[in-house]
Amino acid sequence: MTAALMFQGTGSDVGKSLIVAGLARAYTRRGLAVRPFKPQNMSNNAAPAAGPNGATGEIGRAQALQARACGVAPSVDMNPVLLKPQSEVGAQVVVQGCVRGNADARAYHDLKPQLLPAVLESFERLQSGADLVLIEGAGSPAETNLRIGDIANMGFAEAADVAVALVGDIERGGVIASLVGTWSLLKASEQARIRGYIVNKFRGDPSLFDGAHADINAHTGLTSFGVVPWFEAAYRLPAEDSASLAGHVGASGKAAGAIHIAVPRLPRIANFDDFDPLRGEPDVAITLVPPGQPLPVDADLIILPGSKSTLADLAELRRQGWDIDILAAARRGANVFGICGGYQMLGRQITDPEGIEGPAGRADGLGLLDIETIIGGDKSLAPVSGRSADGNIEFSGYEMHMGQTAGPDTTRPLLNLDCGGQRRLDGAVSPAGNVAGTYVHGLFAADAFRHHFLSTLRGNRQNGFFYDASIEQTLDALAEHLEASLDLNALLAAAED
Repeated sequence: MTAALMFQGTGSDVGKSLIVAGLARAYTRRGLAVRPFKPQNMSNNAAPAAGPNGATGEIGRAQALQARACGVAPSVDMNPVLLKPQSEVGAQVVVQGCVRGNADARAYHDLKPQLLPAVLESFERLQSGADLVLIEGAGSPAETNLRIGDIANMGFAEAADVAVALVGDIERGGVIASLVGTWSLLKASEQARIRGYIVNKFRGDPSLFDGAHADINAHTGLTSFGVVPWFEAAYRLPAEDSASLAGHVGASGKAAGAIHIAVPRLPRIANFDDFDPLRGEPDVAITLVPPGQPLPVDADLIILPGSKSTLADLAELRRQGWDIDILAAARRGANVFGICGGYQMLGRQITDPEGIEGPAGRADGLGLLDIETIIGGDKSLAPVSGRSADGNIEFSGYEMHMGQTAGPDTTRPLLNLDCGGQRRLDGAVSPAGNVAGTYVHGLFAADAFRHHFLSTLRGNRQNGFFYDASIEQTLDALAEHLEASLDLNALLAAAED
């Protein structure tokens, strides 16, 4: 059988995604055919992926990054169940890349056992083309209230008969108790699957933790695969979900005179990795504005991000008073840019007659673009490429949205798309030219487009940052970081056990 090892955390956001990405690159550099897998993910940061029969589906952004680390194209089998939160208790359920429907927390808990066959089917397909599958769990296996019907952690590990490595985060404190406590809450059969543990995000001298290993072993019988020092360059890689945004609040600390971009942090912000390439530019400072704070008046550009629940996020935008800030910025000539749901909010009206993204309804938009949107119909989900309408600048990206947008301002499109040889227009620009929107995600990852776009905000700037090259360099650095701190031979032996 194909070697496989599952990484389960003592909690959420302990660094499992990055460890899998780094190990994927490290083992790929050793000549192995490696594939990432996450049975169940919860994130509104999604990416397009190849599905069956040539169709395009969607998976969590973290698995797309891990696929890149392996040097392969993302597949829907790498994340067969994706939950995209639309409210505090409900989410859209995506199975093997396709939307299955919506479910609240209770309904999804009852649905999970029905999804296990699809999860195992995807896992088996990945195994057939790989030497090694690196599996990422979700949250913690010690959530005893979620144990019944589990497909994300030990429920999957037992069904697929795979070994497990525990990952603890020393940055948040209590890592010894987290590791020992997690192990003690597992059934004997689950404990037997654990081959060892990793201590992640250590700052300072790792040898200071040496004495703790004996204590952990005394309580669990487990040995350490290694202590991973803090990896400072992690911020250069796309974050998995909105929990990772907590460290990005506030301006990104660039020198005075930088192009200042403000992004309101909406409750259901989606595909927020759209901003990562901008953050990497040396002369760009991004402020991710949290609830309770006004949008900065000195912003050169305000970007309204994608949203998984556009009407609800538009209502929250108004509750925060951000609509007043945006309208005032547009009046004084600042630039306002909307992506996907943010593009829809810039129009005159949004209607969701079937309740696709929440309760059915309609709302007035900000009125900065003369467009209207009706949410409904089939989901647009596909990679796209083309050229900008203003400067003939090449780009590539992807669409991932529900709804159709039309209106007079679409006669001034932002983009000319080339979709499989068929050309069409996308987006809209205001008559004054300082307000624009598009359905295309990933635009700013295209170096030529990003450099051109920023030059319209500030002339005579130097273009020295290349996003794709930065991602590749960071993945290589992460692989070397893990090679130096973990016992990769022992991890591979555990996977082969």
